[in-house]
Amino acid sequence: MLRPKPNIDKLISATHGGINYLELEKLGISPADILDFSVSVNPFGPPPGIKEALNQASIDRYPDSEATELEQLLAGRLNIALDNLVIGSGSTELIRLVATAYFDTDDLVIIPQPTYGEYEIACHLVGARVLKPPMLENFHLNLAETMSLIRRHQPRGIFLCNPNNPTGQYLSQEEVKKILSVAKDSLVVLDEAYIAFAENTWASVDLIERGNLVILRSMTKDYALAGLRLGYAVATESIISVLKRVRPPWNVSSVAQAAGVFALKADGYLDTCGMKIKEAKEFLVKELSRLGFSPLPSQANFFLVKVGDAAKFRQALLNKGILVRDCSSFGLPDYIRLAPHSIADCQKLIAAIKESEVYRNVS
Repeated sequence: MLRPKPNIDKLISATHGGINYLELEKLGISPADILDFSVSVNPFGPPPGIKEALNQASIDRYPDSEATELEQLLAGRLNIALDNLVIGSGSTELIRLVATAYFDTDDLVIIPQPTYGEYEIACHLVGARVLKPPMLENFHLNLAETMSLIRRHQPRGIFLCNPNNPTGQYLSQEEVKKILSVAKDSLVVLDEAYIAFAENTWASVDLIERGNLVILRSMTKDYALAGLRLGYAVATESIISVLKRVRPPWNVSSVAQAAGVFALKADGYLDTCGMKIKEAKEFLVKELSRLGFSPLPSQANFFLVKVGDAAKFRQALLNKGILVRDCSSFGLPDYIRLAPHSIADCQKLIAAIKESEVYRNVS
């Protein structure tokens, strides 16, 4: 029997939030009827007027492989050269490009846990080994231990999600600089997919000049383009040129490029959404606390809540048309992750929790 490579044969797909359409079909629930708190995408949707702009995208021709207009706009916003930027079909594609370009069989990559599962998948795809040190009990990165492991093992790569998914903890500039200082021979991937709606952020782009840092960002999250997939990486010219050599041709569709261009020209939209998300998050944290839960502090647009049996909690709410993120796949079977919607939608979530059997068991 023909088998794939051993590392692929053992590969287990990562679990993600979002709607499982087959699951809903079995339950007899329409996807249109689901209120989805399980994904941390801008809940207020893309900027108004974007659909009309997408109608102008040419789908009868191959897309611009360089995404030239989008790259130029982004480079201007970030105040970097075009050679410091590459566009991807979501940040997850860029994670795989990094692994393909820089990691090889038996290379060691450090991935502090819990965090986004696709880092590990990307490493296993190329046969790299993964070291997964646990974070502290409060879900902050164990900085001293991480630096010690880097000195001891001299890993080929290090993945840092900032703010971290699913914990929402945010590393300071000083903490990242300390990691870079001991990881001079490692490629550090700083995934800032959730930076647009994080609190008290600092500018990371200047750090790329150290020569071993790749910054990832997600326009999918920022502008609610999950159905199109759009992200970008920022790094030195030498790293970006390598990533461009290994990316697939025409990796970003014409429609996704048009969406990105339109979104970047929607001045003030992210700021407006950010204020509404902050207000909804504060409301949701307050209401959950009143119900006896203890939402964990988070500097991101999402947060963890300890609920007991997360799988049962998720299922009970799904039966009421509400989806939350069961964090069992992160190694946190007692926790769910919530990303706020409008306050009206948050009120529906609170009402559904009050009515659910799992809440009565918890309370």
